[in-house]
Amino acid sequence: MSAGPDGPEDRLRRFATIWSRAVFPVTSTSSTRPEFEEQLLPLARRLSEALRSRTFDSDEGKAVGAALVTAHCTDPEALSRSLDCVDAYLVLYCGTDGDQEDQRARSARLQHAMAAGFAQALRERTLAEQEAISAAALKAQGVVAQALHATEARFRAVFEGAAIGIGIADLAGNVLQVNGALLRMFGVSEQTMQGRNVMQWAHPEDAPQTWKLYEELVLGEREHYHVEKAFSRPDGTVLWTNLTVSLLRDPDGNPQYQLALMEDTTERRLLNLRLRYEATHDALTGLPNRTFFFERLEKALGAGEGQRFGLCYLDLDGFKTVNDSLGHAAGDRLLVEVADRLQSCATAPGEMVARLGGDEFVALTTGPETEREVDELAARIMNALVAPISVDGRELTVRGSIGIVEGPAGERSPAEVLRSADITMYRAKSAGGNRFELADPEADARAITRHGLTTALPMALERGEFFIEYQPLVHLGDGSVRGAEALVRWLHPQHGILGPDRFIPLAEHTGLIVPLGRWVLEQSVRQAREWRERLDDAGPLRINVNLSPCQLNHPGLVQDTVDILERAGVAPDALCLEVTESALIGADDDLLKPLRRLAEMGVDIALDDFGTGYSNLANLRRLPVSILKLDRSFTQSMQQFPADPVDLKIVEGIVSLAHSLDLAVTVEGVETGAQAEQLRILGCDTAQGWYYARPGPPERLHELALVDATG
Repeated sequence: MSAGPDGPEDRLRRFATIWSRAVFPVTSTSSTRPEFEEQLLPLARRLSEALRSRTFDSDEGKAVGAALVTAHCTDPEALSRSLDCVDAYLVLYCGTDGDQEDQRARSARLQHAMAAGFAQALRERTLAEQEAISAAALKAQGVVAQALHATEARFRAVFEGAAIGIGIADLAGNVLQVNGALLRMFGVSEQTMQGRNVMQWAHPEDAPQTWKLYEELVLGEREHYHVEKAFSRPDGTVLWTNLTVSLLRDPDGNPQYQLALMEDTTERRLLNLRLRYEATHDALTGLPNRTFFFERLEKALGAGEGQRFGLCYLDLDGFKTVNDSLGHAAGDRLLVEVADRLQSCATAPGEMVARLGGDEFVALTTGPETEREVDELAARIMNALVAPISVDGRELTVRGSIGIVEGPAGERSPAEVLRSADITMYRAKSAGGNRFELADPEADARAITRHGLTTALPMALERGEFFIEYQPLVHLGDGSVRGAEALVRWLHPQHGILGPDRFIPLAEHTGLIVPLGRWVLEQSVRQAREWRERLDDAGPLRINVNLSPCQLNHPGLVQDTVDILERAGVAPDALCLEVTESALIGADDDLLKPLRRLAEMGVDIALDDFGTGYSNLANLRRLPVSILKLDRSFTQSMQQFPADPVDLKIVEGIVSLAHSLDLAVTVEGVETGAQAEQLRILGCDTAQGWYYARPGPPERLHELALVDATG
């Protein structure tokens, strides 16, 4: 990190200062506030690094939460104030300039992890304290028993001076004596306590074995037992205790009294319940969070035979626009209102709603009739979102896309169910949103395959799994081969050879199309040089390479092309770049500028799939193209005899127009000799298709070119 003014280190220090000032008043540390800040600084650094790391690690948040307990921040308010500081200031002072929504989501996950780590560390500390107390209690038991049979004065000193509650009862359960600590715990006077019977202290929260253990003790069958027990106070509140009951015998070994030692654990239990709530509930909306939801889903999927489940995975449509235009505070208020509406939709037994993070929510229903119930639940959710939501005086219309997964328990894991719901939700969103879709196993499989291909793409290029096939471009006048189109293929380790339609859209979506396109161009130009060196008598052969719309927007397109041609020692006129008509519809001068520069260098530009878009023929005058590639849809009828006269007229008109603009015409998809002859008569210049050759290795083109060269 930089040490300069207002650098990352300064911002980190400011975050630690704010944090220490907020938490210090509720700690039990003996350190000064500046010393406490130095203790928090490394914890702030860990949170900062976890926020900015490439992969999220929840263990970092847990470690910070545990470290707070070590630093004597054991008061519930210390955790609450820490989480508030992280929520308000971590992204502000330690975030990057990247996706703010992603960083806020990661900050929220860190807060949950901190709460979980804090709870676990406090629980372990409590257990350690309980063991110490148990040991002290056993020791006190011996001292009290000894004192009881010694002098009254000594007994009183031990009894009243004890820090824990002590009570003595006879074997019938009648309370004989209690000390001041126990009276304070119950909030009653000694007169009220004496005369009570132990059996009157039964409580609904008692563990099933509590009174069985008691019975065994008074019968002399056990010497002591230890339980966690609740007692009802006169004011209606509940007292929770760690209770150790021991049997006291007379000098002859006969049971005589029972001795109860009590430690008040009420506050600790409330803290643990609060920590459990914070670790399992979303801080913003109060809904169950991802952790709690997965617990419930796992339980639902593990239910017995005949049980089913239904899950609705909701993602709000256009929520990012609200955040970007109105700010995160408005977005948070919107999410709170949506959460309230969703909560009102899940009121039946076995139904719950949770927030997974961001604007993603899930609703779960369980039982034997979920096939019908889950559709009704989804419909209720969609109806709940119909009414506009008022945020900062604006009426916002909220819509959502829902993916539904329903099925019998015991067949799938929680991760598989959620993945299927996620895939289905995106299918609903792709269909226009504001709708719900039911999971389709075949669609899931296709989406999973697409995801697998997407994640494998970057390494596939490094591992050399791509290769290029070439399809000849044949001159219709004399039948000679004038060049070839380069067509990239992927030799996938599991799926075999994949055509460009399977992976080019994925490469465009991920941005890998730029390095992949550069590789294809480099390999193809190198191949063109080899052809020209080996087949000089055959005349100049040109290589056609497809250019993705994403590559058109890449600022390095022209320089990359120049560098590749110069390194290969190939003239620009050996290269033709094919751009689809749809990519250039309505293109402005900035988009056309790199194509114009390439055309001025001597590179041919072909307008691919011409005629499939909304062709603006007048637009051809401003495009830097020298070739029109006529789509195969215009020539399919020419496979039959006689050909459709309308198609003939259309092709004849396009060819005439192109030639009048000094454009050559190439036709794709030629499959028969009749097609080839008809296209020749109509004046088309070159053609490609299975009639001449299927795409194949470069050696196949060599042989074909040699035959043409020798007549």
